[in-house]
This record gives sequence, structure tokens and C-alpha cells, in this order.
Amino acid sequence: MRRSSGLFVAGLALVSLLGTGCGPGPGRTGDAGTAPGAARTTASPAPSRTTAAPEPGPSRPSTARPTRLLVPAAGVDTSLTPLGLAPDRTVEVPPLVAHDVAGWYRYGPLPGERGPAVVLGHVTTGPHRDGVFRRLGRVRAGDRVMVRRADGASVRFVVDRVRTVAKTEFPTQEVYGDVKRAELRLITCGGQRSAAGYSANVIVFAHRTGAS
Repeated sequence: MRRSSGLFVAGLALVSLLGTGCGPGPGRTGDAGTAPGAARTTASPAPSRTTAAPEPGPSRPSTARPTRLLVPAAGVDTSLTPLGLAPDRTVEVPPLVAHDVAGWYRYGPLPGERGPAVVLGHVTTGPHRDGVFRRLGRVRAGDRVMVRRADGASVRFVVDRVRTVAKTEFPTQEVYGDVKRAELRLITCGGQRSAAGYSANVIVFAHRTGAS
């Protein structure tokens, strides 16, 4: 099922919400790019939530949901938690826990469907230190990514490119805009780390090559 309608708006919410996992430690917040007009804060452990997400579409069979992400080049082998909408209609962020996991935005395309499926992960997790995407910057074009689903199928992707971009120049349309094939975005923070948080985002762009 195609899920392009409203996805660009979803992107505006997502880019502001990667939370404390982009920041330098307890009591700090960061983001995965800042949406136009979105507030930024460094005083609270909760991520700012100022951009509304689109209304959820109809639910899909639970058997198609992604359950695990493997990125061998980054040493990632993690379960996936669904990210929905918070009470204020913004997108949730992955939990900040010692054994943190990546999260997929469940109201966008599923990994393997046409469109840009979005997976977010922390690079650091406050007092728990390293995050699940701490080595995402090691990924290069041609590297392989796999997403496993609840029905036992595995969807394979190949990396097209990896970009590190300043948060002030987050490429919202490139990341969340509609595409004509099944693609995947992996997003975390990167760049220089300071008391205010990270200066950039690391974004992996990949496309589907097959399934089994």
C-alpha cells in the first residue's frame, strides 16, 4: 500500500525529534534536524515536540511489520520498536534505555513498500552511553542492510549514499519526499559534539534489492 500522502509532513515532525540520544548526556536534548519553526531546547530531558505529524492511515497486517534491523558495516543487529504519535500529535522517539533499540515510523511506508521508510536510532543514550547507531557513520555506498519482518520474510537493501549534514541544513525533501521505489532511511546524530548537543545528522539512504 502506498503511503506517500502526508509523508513530507511526517518528515517535518521526525526531523525535530531524535531526542536525548543525540545530545551529550543527561539533561540535554538534541534533534535529527530542525523543522521550520520547531523549537530547540537544551534544558529538559524530553525532546521538543512542536511540529504536528499527519493523521495515521489505515492499519496494516501485523505480519508485515518489521521486527529486526541488521547493518553489518555498522555492527547493528537490533530489534525494531514501532514509533507512533505522542498525545500532542508529534512523532514518538525511540526509548532511552541501556539496551536501546532503533525505531521505525509505523504510519509511513513499511520497509520494503514503495516510499521512504524511516528508521531512527540514538548515537548516545544519556547515562547509558553508546546508542544503537553509534557506528552508523562507518557505513558506505554498496553496504548491505536487511530488515526482518514478523512473517519471517527478510527485505534486503543496498546503500546508495551516506550524508552528514548540519542540522540547520537538514534535507527534508530528500529524506522524506515521495520516491518511485522502496527505499530506506536510517537517521542518527553526528558531527561535532558540544554542551548544546551534536551539530549534524548522519543519514543513510538505501533502496530495496530483494526479499526472501
